[in-house]
Amino acid sequence: MPMGTISISFCEAGIPRPLRDDLKLTPTGSQTVGPYFQIGLGGMLIPAVAAPGMEGSRITIRGRVTDADQEPIPDALLETWQSNAAGKYTHPEDAQDKPLQAGFLGFGRVATDDDGAFSLTTIRPGRVPGLGGALQAPHIAVSIFMRGLLRQLVTRIYFPDEPSNEDDPVLGLVHPERRATLIAKKISGSADTLEWNVYCAGEQETVFFDF
Repeated sequence: MPMGTISISFCEAGIPRPLRDDLKLTPTGSQTVGPYFQIGLGGMLIPAVAAPGMEGSRITIRGRVTDADQEPIPDALLETWQSNAAGKYTHPEDAQDKPLQAGFLGFGRVATDDDGAFSLTTIRPGRVPGLGGALQAPHIAVSIFMRGLLRQLVTRIYFPDEPSNEDDPVLGLVHPERRATLIAKKISGSADTLEWNVYCAGEQETVFFDF
């Protein structure tokens, strides 16, 4: 272009055009994309919340995450948070006069496999105060992430044969017929292993809490 020449272009896309009556908007096929937990967090899983030999009742919680048709949900992620055996959280905001335990994380993270199965090893937590100071039954808080969810699912794991389940303020909010979805089950022949399954929908749907 010669020196001193100015080039000006006009873009037709910037000019409004009337809609054509003969055109129809047809939706294209859709597919849920991600999240890819196994890829992004494969090296950041924490399947053992408590170090070996730590004080407290050591337990392994196993289960499966399934959909309404009881089909496995692979690549789901479960994050857990709990107190130690004395009922104290490993967090600076827990001002209770209770002992901390060296090597106890309190936080766990496990992923499901192709069969929707997961396994978490920890210790049985102690009782912690809830709103108003009322003691809660021993429990583990669980957040569940999976593809297609805009928000995580929030629930709890309680323990079988625990007398304080009867007066737990949170369990008391759940209809008696549905409380069993929050209580882990004993496994015959294994004193230190419990089973707790997550049913995302259907007749056996696990109780989830607003968070």
